[in-house]
Amino acid sequence: MGEGRYTGGMLCCAITDGKTSGFVNTTQVERVQNQVRRWAAQGIDIIQIREKNLDAGALFTLAEAALRTLRDSNSSAKLLINARADVAIAARAHGVHLTGHRDELTPRQVRELFTRAGLPPPVVSVSCHSPAEIAHARHNAADLILFGPIFEKRADGELVSAGMGLEALALACEIAEQIPVLALGGVTPQNAGLCVRAGAAGIAGIRLFL
Repeated sequence: MGEGRYTGGMLCCAITDGKTSGFVNTTQVERVQNQVRRWAAQGIDIIQIREKNLDAGALFTLAEAALRTLRDSNSSAKLLINARADVAIAARAHGVHLTGHRDELTPRQVRELFTRAGLPPPVVSVSCHSPAEIAHARHNAADLILFGPIFEKRADGELVSAGMGLEALALACEIAEQIPVLALGGVTPQNAGLCVRAGAAGIAGIRLFL
């Protein structure tokens, strides 16, 4: 994946907020393009389009717009499509993010699909939430692992999820071996350095880079 450019050599992955739904109109496309443009200016390494409420056609429209924005920004950021290898291939995105469910395609299968489509090798990241999932992702040759939640997450004062902590992150990095691990969940600019000291190659988040 190379060295991160955002800060301190960390790899940084920005994730869209999932608020786009229904028919993708000009306003929704421009909102995502503005996010992508801002992330490109920040030097974000990876941008994940995570819009679960969109059908394939709408997601394709959004992905194409995001890719155009990256090209116009002369950005080297990689655009990954959440869980939809078919849309990623159709839009000629840089890769796919997998949720880690056992019924999903594996990273190896995603690479084979890209090869059959005549596309360059994709970046394939995987979400993991336990040591067993980390080992599974390593066995299936993921390029990148997003592990979390590391810190507790709250919304309107209510606990959304308890964090697994920095020791769990350190163990995840050990199990992942040579695969870079990005810390996800409750990560802030203030605690990002703790994640790196625990062994993470970088950080990921939905609101982190906004």
